[in-house]
Amino acid sequence: MSALEDEILDLMKFASERSILPRWRNLGEGDVDMKGEDDPVTVADKEVEEFLTDALTKLAPGVPVVGEEAVHADPSVMDRLSDACWIIDPIDGTSNYAAGKETFGIIVALADAGECIAGWIYDPLKQRFCHTRRGEGAFVNGEKIMARTTGQEPPVTAISRMFLTEEQEAMVDAKLAPHYTLVDIPRCAAEQYPRLALGENDISSFKRTLPWDHAAGVLWLNEAGGKCVRTDATPYRVDEHDKPAGKIGLVGASSPQIWDEFMARLAG
Repeated sequence: MSALEDEILDLMKFASERSILPRWRNLGEGDVDMKGEDDPVTVADKEVEEFLTDALTKLAPGVPVVGEEAVHADPSVMDRLSDACWIIDPIDGTSNYAAGKETFGIIVALADAGECIAGWIYDPLKQRFCHTRRGEGAFVNGEKIMARTTGQEPPVTAISRMFLTEEQEAMVDAKLAPHYTLVDIPRCAAEQYPRLALGENDISSFKRTLPWDHAAGVLWLNEAGGKCVRTDATPYRVDEHDKPAGKIGLVGASSPQIWDEFMARLAG
């Protein structure tokens, strides 16, 4: 791995060992707040984002940071997404983490002019480090990988129903359920994107496309040879997270062929 990958991994490991893992299944009273319905934030989220913001600012002076918790406190932070910036999800899968479940991770991305140019995804429990740079391929723990399908028929499809309307849910049941093995999502993009490239899922769809959830994963999956774009076939941009793009928003697949077949089902 390059010096930058080593540096980012060291920062993620340190944050995990200092703030995340000691509190996993050990959160105290007052350690969890609610930002909204079914949207918790823990003291570890805040601590990790503060640490990474400081460390990345020192690593690249002058490059601003867009962190999930900073945006919650001040939505104008999102204005930084059209220029060079770091993007941080201090704990992706906070709902799982706060409930003592195993699926969570740290996500960091580097973007410029609205496009992700590098991404890093770290699973503290599996010690799995997914990393990528635009045009250089996708890696897991330093080893270059190529996306592979599950090989199952029908394909395994993880559908998030959390933010779908009744009409959209009916569409899923009518157009997709007969042709796919539907499974639940892990509620963690840091887990979902690896599942798409490592032979566990073939398709996953997302209605919400917030940059800290998706920037790194979209680039990593595409660099691995999978396909992840919006449902109108346009590339994902970090500064267009609210773009109305069809019925689901963003679809990732283990191969371009599976993506094309899935979208044909939706259109049929």
